Amino acid sequence: MNLFDVYTLWDIEPVKASGTKVWDSNGIEYLDLYGGHAVISIGHCHPTYTSMLHAQLDKLGFYSNAVQNSLQRELAEELGNICGYPQYSLFLCNSGAEANENAMKAASFQTGRKRILAIGKAFHGRTSGAVEATDNPKIQAPFNRNSNITFIPINDIDALESNLKSRQYAAFIFEGIQGVAGIYEPSVEYLRRAEKLCKETGTILIADEVQSGCGRTGDFFAHQKSGVKPQIITMAKGTGNGFPIGAVLLSGDIKAEKGMLGTTFGGNHLACTAAIAVMKVLRKENLLENARKMGDYLLNALRGNKAIKELRGRGLMIGIELQPEYEDLRNRLLFEEHIFTGGAGKRVIRLLPPLCISKEDCDRFIEAFNKLTK
Repeated sequence: MNLFDVYTLWDIEPVKASGTKVWDSNGIEYLDLYGGHAVISIGHCHPTYTSMLHAQLDKLGFYSNAVQNSLQRELAEELGNICGYPQYSLFLCNSGAEANENAMKAASFQTGRKRILAIGKAFHGRTSGAVEATDNPKIQAPFNRNSNITFIPINDIDALESNLKSRQYAAFIFEGIQGVAGIYEPSVEYLRRAEKLCKETGTILIADEVQSGCGRTGDFFAHQKSGVKPQIITMAKGTGNGFPIGAVLLSGDIKAEKGMLGTTFGGNHLACTAAIAVMKVLRKENLLENARKMGDYLLNALRGNKAIKELRGRGLMIGIELQPEYEDLRNRLLFEEHIFTGGAGKRVIRLLPPLCISKEDCDRFIEAFNKLTK
């Protein structure tokens, strides 16, 4: 049997990792400033993380949601305390796409409405509803095109207002910072207006924090800078530091009914253990503060480089838009300097490193970046 050939792969196979470093099958060391799509939050193979998972695996790896699982309640308490939403309820699933799918489903249940308002260039996942709310026709099958989504430009308050005042939308969904689009952030004014309009029109406000959450921006959630409180918040990626987990945080306005949402693997014992370990390490090692400091350090060091057209982002979610003649820089960083970075289109490098990144790591990247663009 062959693999279904849908990925464009670099000819590199990581086989070992620690902190911000990975080593390939040839023994070459790389600096990881991408974390596998912002997944590695507390660092590769953190000892707290690995020891907790080992201990849980020795006891029980899985049982279904037909029985009590105290680890789910422990995670809800840990997450509620660190994220600033202790009064919300928690639904656990397996990925960001599932989290967004269930968030939109819950909003539709709550409002009785069918349509969703989303922002242009959005990426919300690849499951049926989430991919329809993703502004990329290339990854939508005909099956997914059900005319349930309206896209509006980011930060266009007039478009936001005219659509929401139609009262036809179950929810307005936005990313705390748009990642795949190239690191674009909704303004404080825009989000505050969205919150007010959603309340006035009976629309659920959903914050997709799958990539921008879990401390990546220096706030636990990127939207918290604006002071708005979405009724639903979604998480995944960094929540499990590599173990698949998704989460939906729902305010008391959203009423639960038996059977309205469900999953076989969501909130399993290993996934909960992984996420609990992440929350403990984030708090104990002050990684949100480190994300703020190291993000500022990187942004300040990069400013003024002739290769950069625009710098965007906050904390450790940084977009470097390059001048056209530097389109090959990402590959050069990888193959010449052994530094993993992310991309968005041909000319945006995304930095999404583990939140434990050090000044020494940042300096290694800055030196390499300057060397290749001098």
